[in-house]
Amino acid sequence: MRLDLSQIRTPHEHFERVFPPEAFGALPADADFKVASPVKLAFEIYKDKSTFRLVGHTGTTLEVPCSRCLEPMAVPVDAAFDLRYQPHSENTGEGEREIEEDDLTTAFYRNDEIDLEHLMREQFYLALPMKPLCSDDCKGLCAMCGTNLNRGTCDCKRDFADPRFDACRELRSKN
Repeated sequence: MRLDLSQIRTPHEHFERVFPPEAFGALPADADFKVASPVKLAFEIYKDKSTFRLVGHTGTTLEVPCSRCLEPMAVPVDAAFDLRYQPHSENTGEGEREIEEDDLTTAFYRNDEIDLEHLMREQFYLALPMKPLCSDDCKGLCAMCGTNLNRGTCDCKRDFADPRFDACRELRSKN
């Protein structure tokens, strides 16, 4: 999934493609999501000498675990982006300077290619909720036995007495 920049001859071109979920290969074991539906990628390419600006969006459905009960859930993604790509050789590291807004949307390419898979994965991570929940009233898992409390109940004792407060409880019971 690479964009060959040597094929871009005009100052403005359109790119649109749909990638199957399998195109993203095996995700690492610590991945936060799984691509669950085809990924649509569409953008405009603006060329200015060796600098390319990509403005568009990517859309798909990701499967992520609920933060409370760990059940898989679907998260729709429709992420817009506006990125500027420069040749890696232009990143000379001119010393220390304050980061500006433009720096946050600048990426670098090598060998006249832009890795579109990297671009899409980055947009997926940015679109993920901080704490995905299958529903606002998700009860999560029992801390003692691990039962999914959305599906049923358990017989675990839920009142935990912190032994550090035993002296306080004794004082309260004496009065």
